[in-house]
Amino acid sequence: MIINAFNSGADSYMTDFEDSNSPNWDNQIQGQVNLYKAIRRELSFKNEAGKEYKLNDKIATLQIRPRGWHLDEKHVLVDGQRVSGGLFDFGLVFFHNAKEQIARGAGPFYYLPKMESHLEARLWNDAFVMAQDHVGLPQGTIKATVLVETILATFEMEEILYELRNHSAGLNAGRWDYIFSCIKKFKKNKDFCLAQRSAITMEVPFMRGYALALAQACHKRGAPAMGGMSALIPIKNDPVANEKALAGIRHDKTRDANDGFDGGWVAHPGLVPIAMEEFVKVLGDKPNQFEKQVAGNFGPAQWLDFQPTTPITEAGLRNNINVGIHYLGSWLAGNGCVPIHNLMEDAATAEISRSQVWQWVVSPKGVLDDGRKVTVEMVRPMIAEELAKVKASVTAQGEDTASYDKAAVIFDEMSLTPEYPEFLTLPLYEAMA
Repeated sequence: MIINAFNSGADSYMTDFEDSNSPNWDNQIQGQVNLYKAIRRELSFKNEAGKEYKLNDKIATLQIRPRGWHLDEKHVLVDGQRVSGGLFDFGLVFFHNAKEQIARGAGPFYYLPKMESHLEARLWNDAFVMAQDHVGLPQGTIKATVLVETILATFEMEEILYELRNHSAGLNAGRWDYIFSCIKKFKKNKDFCLAQRSAITMEVPFMRGYALALAQACHKRGAPAMGGMSALIPIKNDPVANEKALAGIRHDKTRDANDGFDGGWVAHPGLVPIAMEEFVKVLGDKPNQFEKQVAGNFGPAQWLDFQPTTPITEAGLRNNINVGIHYLGSWLAGNGCVPIHNLMEDAATAEISRSQVWQWVVSPKGVLDDGRKVTVEMVRPMIAEELAKVKASVTAQGEDTASYDKAAVIFDEMSLTPEYPEFLTLPLYEAMA
């Protein structure tokens, strides 16, 4: 996967120690080893059929996403205390590779997730300053893009850019984690209840308002604005469905480019040409469109306009349960990046899936389109039914189902408990070896 990503033709490839990674010790260290080899062009792989994968002469520029501030690394202690997972990920890869990256014409570039305030950006900046001093690199060598994927960060986007000003590579719009954040922060508001996640696109009022505000803030300050990720992936053996997926990606990237964004993400190497084509139509050969200042006033009136509230359907409820169990089962088995129902899913998927189920049970507005109230008594049998479907699907793919029963228990506990758990990954990590 990492070799195909480097060879994809994209301008940049983000390797991930966060939401698309199951952070067991082996994954964390093997990921570091893979990066060490890739940066030195020593990474190769031969599969069971004898096909060999090697890095091309020209590869995508590497960016690295460490874990967020809420996650620890329990295998490394300082003075008897666990180290921050993000600082561990950043520190290890920076110490071993920063000078090598610079010598090869690149540099130490990072993506910073889950921030909620400018103070968290300041803490990252302090870490960058200390790290550069420690290895003898000029200040400002490190560059980092901040993922704005929490609603609180939306209120402090310019402050976040300011705190990281000597190290900033702009801001990036999120989607699933942003919706998860909205549910988490407004969980006790009886008037707050969002529709099923398939209805919450980047074009609904509160998502569009936040995305345009991000592009506006970035270009006002001369920083890159990156559009959100398209989670759609190529669909083999179904040309009609595949073309529909590709059309969705074209639509997303056309909108982002015309709105003023300077680039965007895709979830699969095979989709890079489509995304790049849409941005090239608008930007040509320019590296950005900073000259395009996004017009309009964007603030709480847009960011808190939480629409749509319908539909909530049984199919949408079951999809949340099915996808949540499927992802958790894979995560427990050591895989944090999982193709499910033609989308590339990560931990944000599990978070929004269990959060929506929890919200629909708790909220008086959690009513299906046929008039039935979503309740614990409705959801619990569905969990058993969707578990059976997931295990059948996984078995058909020749994979082990051992982790999925536990996944269903965890999904039940996290979505049907009266008190909302802040992060799904925290108890999961404690249960991991």
